[in-house]
Amino acid sequence: MTDRLITHLRHIDLTVPDYARQLEFFTRTWGLAAAHSEAGLAFLAAEGSPEQYIVRLREAPDKRVDLIAFGAATAAHVDTLAGRLAADGVALISEPGTLATPGGGYGFRFFDNEGRTIEVSADVAVRRHRRIEEGESVPVRLSHVVINSADPDATRAFYARHLGFALTDTLMHPRMGEMMWFLRINSWHHSLAIARGPHPALHHVSFELRGLDEYMRGTGRLLRAGVEKIWGPGRHMAGNNTFSYFLDPSGNTMEYTTELERVDEDTWHPHLYDFSQPEVADQWGTANAMSEFVARKSFNDPDPGLFIAPPV
Repeated sequence: MTDRLITHLRHIDLTVPDYARQLEFFTRTWGLAAAHSEAGLAFLAAEGSPEQYIVRLREAPDKRVDLIAFGAATAAHVDTLAGRLAADGVALISEPGTLATPGGGYGFRFFDNEGRTIEVSADVAVRRHRRIEEGESVPVRLSHVVINSADPDATRAFYARHLGFALTDTLMHPRMGEMMWFLRINSWHHSLAIARGPHPALHHVSFELRGLDEYMRGTGRLLRAGVEKIWGPGRHMAGNNTFSYFLDPSGNTMEYTTELERVDEDTWHPHLYDFSQPEVADQWGTANAMSEFVARKSFNDPDPGLFIAPPV
């Protein structure tokens, strides 16, 4: 594993055809704030996060993931990482330079092994944010992104070798073998996870709330609003975090979570969890059972944006 040159997850950028409906969902129902916007393009922030935005929404004919963005500590680290990737034959979309997105900064983009666009940046201006108060059921930060991969072994190797991700835990099934890998880039249990799927696609995006009460309030608000719940509420064993999964208007899975585990990286040893055991999927036993219906929803549609750089 290479030494780490990235520090954390910044944002995920999504493209959807029904832009107005998706924007309304994120701002009026999910609890994000439209920090910057223009025609067909919105940068959505979490009130409690120093990141300029944690979701970028763009209007286009096809649903896709435009990019997943990570932070680096310094511009020098950005340059070093870009040089290493290029030397290893990774396809760079852009050379390191000044970013034109809100907050500026210095960064570059490249394709991962399956064609997802990844951005790494440093020196992005800190957004003026605030403490989320007791009872406020809005996201505090972007917790993690989970991707479906048709070649998860190669994908996990790519992120370990080139970006320094470490394996925290693995989910397996007695009949299907290993199915999901939780990867960390700091002490959070995972910032990225890779699920075995039929095609590369978004599995889900997870948003951290202030605490258990706020998580349950948010879950209830979405239920009252008629948003389709896929799975939850419950508490996973891997990561020890709570979960409530919902379908957004575009058919992407969005998660409310809280209390994601922090690990001691010097002493941590990865677990292999058998998710056919009910307590692995949900320690509380409050969620609906994991089923083929839940799994199919999370497979999502094949991403048509692979190896196509987003225009913004």
